Amino acid sequence: MKLLFVHQNFPGQFKHFVRFCQASGHEVVGLGAGQVAGVDGMRVCSYTLGRGNAPGVHAWAQEFESKVIRGEACALALQSLKSTGFEPDVIFAHPGWGEALFVKAVFPRAKLVCLMEYYYRLEGQDMGFDPEFPVMSLEDQARLASKNANLLLAMEAMDYGVSPTPWQASTLPTWVGDKLWLIHEGIDTTLCRPNVSAKIALPDRGVEIRPGDEVLTFVARNLEPVRGYHVFMRALPEIMARRPNVKVFIVGGDGVSYGGAPEGGSYRQRYLMEVARRLDPQRVFFLGNVQYGVFLQLMQITRCHVYLTYPFVLSWSMLEAMSTGALVVGSRTAPVMDAIEDGKNGLLVDFFDTAGLADRVCDVLAHPERYDGMRAVARQTVLERFDLESVCLPAYARLLEKCAG
Repeated sequence: MKLLFVHQNFPGQFKHFVRFCQASGHEVVGLGAGQVAGVDGMRVCSYTLGRGNAPGVHAWAQEFESKVIRGEACALALQSLKSTGFEPDVIFAHPGWGEALFVKAVFPRAKLVCLMEYYYRLEGQDMGFDPEFPVMSLEDQARLASKNANLLLAMEAMDYGVSPTPWQASTLPTWVGDKLWLIHEGIDTTLCRPNVSAKIALPDRGVEIRPGDEVLTFVARNLEPVRGYHVFMRALPEIMARRPNVKVFIVGGDGVSYGGAPEGGSYRQRYLMEVARRLDPQRVFFLGNVQYGVFLQLMQITRCHVYLTYPFVLSWSMLEAMSTGALVVGSRTAPVMDAIEDGKNGLLVDFFDTAGLADRVCDVLAHPERYDGMRAVARQTVLERFDLESVCLPAYARLLEKCAG
């Protein structure tokens, strides 16, 4: 078949499936924004935004206008692709930025499969979850509705949708159910596996860590409240006081991936300053954003890994940590509970319970041998439900067969 993948950061979440399709003998073309990363042996096209938001556009409509602008740029690039004679049988698209809005107008006979990661709600999910942050204004709520408008149009146009986890699928409108397939992007469990030889050295800090060392880790794309950074930092003084030899490694940038930015600086700095006088700076290491290999070795070394999140999209990093055999202490929130069963393959705590988080982390740090069985079950969970080669790619192959039928 002829397959087209559309993602503003191509290949994005499709990176494994794209290569699988190539290896299966399909003709594969990719489309992304700007300077697109090449994939060996694949035709890759790009689009450029033709304009920005128009001055004077109603503030509540700006979100949707941004999606339309990107959708237009994508559609024009697809018209150029069509003029070369390429007619895809199936189009896979991430609709989050508007790219899927008009693909059916260009290729009406192609089957459209959209990656539906999340649908926003005014309550019951991430919005309004954290009492520390004020309830959204009317303007915020209107912008959220505008964000969903793009997703609704994509869901209407798509022939099939793919959602990675049961809870994320449950956020979508019920009428999408007949179109929806539950398929995770997949975890490379051959790469993400225990490694007793893992080692990380920070020569400028005089630190070297290996498996068996008392190491605590926290990882997020950006250090922000959606991923529980503030809760982790507030638990950290108690953890470090009770565990005088623990070394804490924190991975993540100073930006904001979700929601608004704080006034005057970063969330990282704000919550560090809140507890800084009660921390030993010689045992806390902020690594910023790191290469994937460094992240992987951290997970292979860590004695305890903390993963917290609002009810929102589940991070790959939590499943990758489980796959390496890390003991995860996670928040008792719906996306985490899709993968972790408390006391079986990890530990759960209430998202806001800093004392409970400290207690559970300290017990894991003090008695790692008690959790060896749990670590093994964590990896087995990923092998059985999220393994790239044996679970996820075969599921995508079945979806392709459905599209061809």
